Amino acid sequence: MPVGVFLAFLAYASFSMADALIKGIGTGISVFELAFFTTAFSVIPLIVTNRHERWGEMFQLRHKWLLQLRCVTAICGTACIMYAFTHIAFAEVYAIAFMTPIVVTALSVLLLKEHVRKLRWLLLFVGFLGVLLVVRPGMRTLELGHLAAFAAIFFGATTTVILRHIAPTERRVSIVGVLALYSLAVNFVLMLPTFVWPTWEQLGIFLIIGLFGGVGGLLIIQATKVTPANLVAPVQYSQLIWAIVLGAAFYGEVPDLLAIAGLVIVLAAGLANVLTEKMKIVWKPRLFFYRTGL
Repeated sequence: MPVGVFLAFLAYASFSMADALIKGIGTGISVFELAFFTTAFSVIPLIVTNRHERWGEMFQLRHKWLLQLRCVTAICGTACIMYAFTHIAFAEVYAIAFMTPIVVTALSVLLLKEHVRKLRWLLLFVGFLGVLLVVRPGMRTLELGHLAAFAAIFFGATTTVILRHIAPTERRVSIVGVLALYSLAVNFVLMLPTFVWPTWEQLGIFLIIGLFGGVGGLLIIQATKVTPANLVAPVQYSQLIWAIVLGAAFYGEVPDLLAIAGLVIVLAAGLANVLTEKMKIVWKPRLFFYRTGL
């Protein structure tokens, strides 16, 4: 197994552990307070390991308005996905979240004028059918958590499309740092009306969530440095396996046969989409506080 693929497995396991801990926090803490503390802690690994970029260049922006729009969509997407994790089944959140490539593809065609092959559209549609098997709208009541997860798809897709446009010319320190500051400032203001002092135990959990997310981001960056992106990208779908394992082990969420079939379809369609794509995959490292900006 290539080293980069192994590192990617560790990265997505780390992300999944962070997501499982978010679910464990429950509904006693607002998503804004949760986002504030976990964002603050998630930058620790980056600060400790950053030796090559100057933080003083953070605000020398080449895409001033697009970068700020990306911050808004990323923060909204993070709040939505955190709400979903704390209100509906773990595997269901992941199944819905993996619909993001469908919206990204559509926006890329409309806004970036990218060409998409018919096979890719077919695979995306098959993946969508898999999500329907998991969620089954019309056969049971959709909760607010489901709607939040669907909203996160559109925020995440917009974030990704903007990132594709600005990443080639924008400084990484700007992409990372401005979003972190935005996230801290916005979530700090929004958490004040319902702020509850976290216990030492909760602070410890926030710290672990942030470290899992931050370390996962650094592992992805390193993985793509040592291994071609087209080998690293499919590893993201390992999160669907983690969703089943962690959901069952810690929250008693055992998917039924239809849901498992849907997850398998999502996994197969997603892997086929990546592995049959002839275009070069431009892989953007995920850091915890851009949760939906993959």
